[in-house]
Amino acid sequence: MNTLFIDWTPSVEAFSFGSFSVRWYSLCWCIGLLLAYLIVQRLYKQQKIDNEKFEPLFLYCFLGVLIGARLGHCIFYEPQYYLTSMKGFAEMLLPFRQNSGGEWQFTGYEGLASHGGTIGLIIAMVLYWRRMKLKPLFVMDNIAIAVPATACFIRLGNLMNSEIIGKTTDVAWAFVFHTREALVDGQLVPRHPAQLYEALAYMLIFIIGIAIYIKWYKGQEQSPVSPIAVGTGFYFGYCLATIFTFRFFIEFLKVEQVEFERGMPLDMGQLLSIPFIIIGIYCMMKAKRKKN
Repeated sequence: MNTLFIDWTPSVEAFSFGSFSVRWYSLCWCIGLLLAYLIVQRLYKQQKIDNEKFEPLFLYCFLGVLIGARLGHCIFYEPQYYLTSMKGFAEMLLPFRQNSGGEWQFTGYEGLASHGGTIGLIIAMVLYWRRMKLKPLFVMDNIAIAVPATACFIRLGNLMNSEIIGKTTDVAWAFVFHTREALVDGQLVPRHPAQLYEALAYMLIFIIGIAIYIKWYKGQEQSPVSPIAVGTGFYFGYCLATIFTFRFFIEFLKVEQVEFERGMPLDMGQLLSIPFIIIGIYCMMKAKRKKN
């Protein structure tokens, strides 16, 4: 085996105090959400939006993403388990799982889907802007600027969990994951670190989006009507189009997440990405037409 391959065996726990422990996955989720909170707070302040309109935003986003991501995983990827029995339905809604002995154990929400999280976030934003009486595209654009940064940390959490692994490869930067899913004929083999590819791509998308926003913000007085102005839907479209286009192509390097995807020309992640890509491109084109 090539000695340059990265032997990936991190602890899933970031730290612990006695019997209480915090996993890297949970910590990455929290860092991602906190980062988005601080970014949008800064954007609202720059755009002179009352702080009282910002304060409820985090709760709407958190619940929308969590509920949407959980339901998305259960409905899109494992409907035969979660939707065919009361036991499965209970496990879909509660962070508990029933073991073989019939006892319920706290496991947290094992299984979250980014497409479901996106849908949940959009629904939450509809409820938020209606309550706060803000313009829909104004809210969506500000949230969309921060979303790629959160997506980056979520994928880093997947990397620390050694989940959503890539297909086998012999590239020098390949990772050797020590999980059952990584075995081939009982042997651990090097694989694409698909989670890391996504994390780096999403951070790049975030940096480009921030750069575009700064350009618009600094040039408002000289060019008040601009296709990249917040409120045109440009950033919402940019976020959807770039993230899900990359997601579509990176799926070719991933191992199928569920059994029914085997043999499909496009997996579930790719099929779900297509509508978001179309919506994103439409929003960006519409923003340009508004300026014209």
